[in-house]
Amino acid sequence: MSCSASLKHYQAGMVLSGTGDALGYRWEFVFSGKAIHQDVQKLGGVKNISVKLPDWPVSDDTVLHLATAEALATAVARLRPSRIGGYRIPYNERSGGCGAAMRAMCIGLRYPGPEQLSSLVAVAVETGRMTHPHPTGFLGAVASALFAAYAIQRRPITTWGLGLVKEACPIAKEFVKSAGYAVSETERDWGYFTEKWEWYLELRGLSSGTGPVEWPDQYGPAQRDAAYKSFSWSGWGGSSGHDAPMIALDALLGAGSSWEELMNRAAFHGGDSDSTAVIACCCWGLLYGTEGVPECNYSNLEYRDRLEKSAEKLYELSH
Repeated sequence: MSCSASLKHYQAGMVLSGTGDALGYRWEFVFSGKAIHQDVQKLGGVKNISVKLPDWPVSDDTVLHLATAEALATAVARLRPSRIGGYRIPYNERSGGCGAAMRAMCIGLRYPGPEQLSSLVAVAVETGRMTHPHPTGFLGAVASALFAAYAIQRRPITTWGLGLVKEACPIAKEFVKSAGYAVSETERDWGYFTEKWEWYLELRGLSSGTGPVEWPDQYGPAQRDAAYKSFSWSGWGGSSGHDAPMIALDALLGAGSSWEELMNRAAFHGGDSDSTAVIACCCWGLLYGTEGVPECNYSNLEYRDRLEKSAEKLYELSH
């Protein structure tokens, strides 16, 4: 397996995902990025925010991400692999939300190698479908897991979206057929996710995976709110399986190694900000560790110890 992410990167990925979640959660239902940025400035900027209880709890995003990570490390038998069909819920054409996407990054930590792609996809699809059987929902889990694996592989970020559409999604489609559950409904509803991603890649000049990234002339908080809304299913950017990882990727592409800029783009916007930040910050931590992150942002984070321990276990299992 070719990767250069250390144990410290794994720990940073899990812990900073919780930090991004807590910071985004504070303003999850404030629908103006501009207003959120003003609030952040009143607090002295992100560098002065001490993320700890009781004022900065994590949301269900981190609770579910941690539960998934701990299950991958210790208790996969609870997914009932011995039962025919495993754990299944009825197909639901309204289950395209981001709930599967925001808890799946840890799957990429467990299956980080290019040669493990089919395992990553299978686990992401099946754990995603436990709650979100619509492809827009469970393909979000594939995207988040894949982007975490790509971060570990140090694959250029400009290629991530193309890899999702051209490499992972076809494997997911074949897996759905072979698993034999809700095949016709899934195939019927498949197109939205891939078409929206192809649209996004064209918008950013990444259809060939090479770049350079094409940005609007103005892309401040107000413009990002409008852009994220255009990515979305129903007008709330980041609330669906396709656009939570899309906004996370957009933020990673724009922020580079700047933690503050990542927060500006992934956490402080008028959409489903905790769900976009939990994905973006996990990938960022896997890429950059905690370098440049104010210690007060993560040293007293809720569940920090458990997040670090789950990272250790996933590192051991994947290496």
